Amino acid sequence: MALDDQQVSEQIKQMVAFIESEAREKVEEIRAKAEEEFNIEKARLVQEETIKINQQLERRAKQVETQQKIEYSNKLNVARLEVLKAQEEALKSVTEQATKDISDITKDKAKYKTLLQDLLTQCLCQLLEPEATVRVRKQDISLIKEVINGAKKAVKDKTGIDVKLTVDEEHCLDEECGGGVEVAVTDRIRVTNTLKRRLELAVQQLMPALRLHLFGEQGTRAFFN
Repeated sequence: MALDDQQVSEQIKQMVAFIESEAREKVEEIRAKAEEEFNIEKARLVQEETIKINQQLERRAKQVETQQKIEYSNKLNVARLEVLKAQEEALKSVTEQATKDISDITKDKAKYKTLLQDLLTQCLCQLLEPEATVRVRKQDISLIKEVINGAKKAVKDKTGIDVKLTVDEEHCLDEECGGGVEVAVTDRIRVTNTLKRRLELAVQQLMPALRLHLFGEQGTRAFFN
């Protein structure tokens, strides 16, 4: 049975509506899938960027921490150097004052005379030589001559050695030695027992105790004597 024009038109409309419906469903499906893929990709990118940002922040935090440690260490080293410098200056001041005080020892002639004899006796007991040359400051030449016999007797009593001594009046000790004596057997065999030398030895021996007295106990020190 043949269809009339109206029936054909209705069928065409139904087919078009079906096709449009199918198309809309397909479009919706594609849109839903695209949105899902978009959301998945967006989440992935957000996660990646979040990880990158966190890593960058962590690196920067470590860099800042490292820089702070370096700055702290530098400042600490500077402070330590300043403390050491101040301590050395204080020790130098004490030593310089002690050096100046040496001159007071020689002002009391009686005491200095006794000291010269003791210093000379020590030199001779260290050398244990039968013959030696004695040197002193120019102003101490007459004084050393007065105590030579006493020193020789003391050495004789202690060691049994009878020492022959010669005072070198041409090559006197300089003023910086502060006083005292130097006894030589040869150019290489000699004992220096000047007040300056005695002070230097005393400073070396007493330095730990001096530091402890001036600055107190230091956490980094292992020995105090």
